Amino acid sequence: MRLPDWKPRLIAWLSEVVRAPFRFGQHDCALFAAGAVQAMTGRDPAARFRGRYRTLRGGLRILRAAGFDDHIALAASQFAEVHVSRAAPGDLAVVPTTEGDALGLVQGEAVYVLMPTGLGMVPMTLASRAFRVA
Repeated sequence: MRLPDWKPRLIAWLSEVVRAPFRFGQHDCALFAAGAVQAMTGRDPAARFRGRYRTLRGGLRILRAAGFDDHIALAASQFAEVHVSRAAPGDLAVVPTTEGDALGLVQGEAVYVLMPTGLGMVPMTLASRAFRVA
């Protein structure tokens, strides 16, 4: 459940990570999404995976060992899926990348996503799925 002050908490967290470089196991799309959820709710949905891998392959290995096909399946197990058109600020969105699907953070008509140089935005119209962070 989102904390009463989730909006300023999320803004403060985004300000901290805006220029953080992409790094598997420390600051990748799954951990970016989990960090946003933690800022809004106080609960880290990726706590048991954080810092346990350094590559995409390593991350997938520990997710599969825990019973999930990938980071999207982990998100789907923890949050209710909503139609993309009903996603609200602070919800999670799935967007395609050249490396596969990534998790991002809905902000109105755009989605915050991690890029090699830091935080970027893509149009919400690119999202294929969305999950409600209640």
